[in-house]
Formats: sequence, structure tokens, C-alpha cells
Amino acid sequence: MLRSFRKLVLSSFCLLSAQPAAQANVVVILNSRDATVQLLDQASGADQGTFAVGKEPHHLMATPDNKSLIVASSVGNELIFLDPLTGKIQRKLSDVLDPYQIGFSPNQKWFVSASLRLDRVDIYKYDGANLALAKRIPLPRLPSHIAFNADSTMAFVTQQGSDQVSGIDLNTQTVKWTIPVGKLPAGIVMTPDNKYLLVGIMGSDYVEVIDWRTQKTVKRIKAGDGTHNFRSLGDKRHVFVSNRVSNTINIIDTVTLENVGTINVPGGPDCMELTNDGKTLWATLRWIKKVAVIDVQSRKVIKLIPVGRSPHGVFFANAAPRS
Repeated sequence: MLRSFRKLVLSSFCLLSAQPAAQANVVVILNSRDATVQLLDQASGADQGTFAVGKEPHHLMATPDNKSLIVASSVGNELIFLDPLTGKIQRKLSDVLDPYQIGFSPNQKWFVSASLRLDRVDIYKYDGANLALAKRIPLPRLPSHIAFNADSTMAFVTQQGSDQVSGIDLNTQTVKWTIPVGKLPAGIVMTPDNKYLLVGIMGSDYVEVIDWRTQKTVKRIKAGDGTHNFRSLGDKRHVFVSNRVSNTINIIDTVTLENVGTINVPGGPDCMELTNDGKTLWATLRWIKKVAVIDVQSRKVIKLIPVGRSPHGVFFANAAPRS
């Protein structure tokens, strides 16, 4: 009996230990190839522990009430809800097929999941707590990243395999238009004035600027090779864009539509997160199993932190506004 009790206690301890405790201002990193979440202390960069999550977690985002952080496990076909302050698992939602990239509409009524390997977009109604599937919409090839217009009537999805962007009417869940863009379009973001879509052309070295109302390209902003993903500076004017091949991050002025700065970052910078004071940018480095910490004012990398294989999504709760 005593031996069984000891085994029970030990088993319970191992289960608790499998999900490490974390400090306030924890940084959550998704190591896609390891299928793990890694927690870092934001102040020191110290490793706070790692735990397994599904298969191929790529992107993540907070729920509108900021009470949960959703990790999209694409090959695992599930959404994993974490405590955004500690990184601990709250719950899992299965049977969400291939959630590669995810997004909530600005009015918080819609949740969109881009299924890269299944060539479709799934649209869910969101009531503040639960997701209800409204429609599954097939798209040509490899839908990847998502943006919305300000009034939440449209979702925009890049398609890496067909070099296109589609505009989807959320109220009717129908594709309203599809237009060609550059090779391998990836990240997409709406400008703060709701006028243009910015699309990172990963197969080249520029940001394509689209007037989404007329479905016309109005400009191409030179960036770096492998132009990939965006993160707002939180000032309602500028955005960072990562360039995975040239190992740079550019700063784009969304009013003048010009490239106004370059930061050299090694190892394939991908997803980014910015501290709420606007001073420090974190970027996952897909090729070298590290995360870069960047001083925004000096535009210098001040720290490289070892993480797992193919780090992708990055999040911390005390982040700058995303618009």
C-alpha cells in the first residue's frame, strides 16, 4: 500500500512538473519542429521550461478578453488555450482541422482559421466564449496569413501556393474576389487608416500594397529577400516587416508607404512581438534555433537566446498595441 501511494505521489509530481511554472511577463515561444512551447523570462531571457503541444504549432494569439492565449497546433488539429501570464495549459479544443494561422475579427464576432495543408479557410462564429463553425471555404493553394478590415465585414487571406490574395465576405462566408500578387505571398496586414493591405512577398524582396476596395496593386515597397511577416510599432503609423532570407527587419511608414529603416538580424527573422514601451522587439529566428532581442532605438540585436527547432510564434502579455 505504501509503495502504491509513493508511486501515485511520484506520478502526480511528474505530471505537474511536465508543465513548468512561469513568472510574470513570460515570453511564449512556439518551437514548430519540436512541437513544444518554450517559456522565457522576459527580463533575463532565462529558460523557464518547455512542454509538448500537439504537432507543428506555428501561430498564436490572445483571445479578445486577454484571458487566454490560443496556440494553433496545425498538424495536431487542435487549439490549445494557455494562461497568457504563466504559459500553463487551460484547456484544449480538438477537431479544429489544420489551424495554421488564426485570427479574430476586430468586432470579435468572427474567428478565422487558415488551413495551409488542406487548402481552405474555416470561419467560426464567436460569442465571447465558444466557437461555432459557420462555413468551410476552399481556396486555391496553401492559404496562410489573415487580415481584416476595420468594420469586420471582410477577411483577407494570402495563398502561398497560387500567388494570390482572396477577400472573403464574413457575413455571407463567400469569396468576393481573388487577385494575383507576387510570388509566395505570406504575411498580410491592414494599414491603420483601413485603406491598404500590405502583403509580404516571400518569394521576392518587397511589400505589395493593395487597394482592397478596387483590388488593385498601387505600389511595391522594396524590403529584403524573403519578405515575410508584420508587426505594428503601436503608433498607428509604422510596421515592422521581417525578411527571412536577407536576415533583416524593415520599418515601413504606412502613410508615405516607404521603407524608413533596416535592422540586421541573423538566422531568418520571422514572427515578432514588441514590448508595451515600444523599446524592445523580440523576433523568432527560424534557421538557427534562437530568438533575437532587439533595441528599437539603436536598431541593434542586444541578445540571442537559444530555443528549440524552427521557432515561429512569439507572445508576451505586456505587448504594444497591434494597430
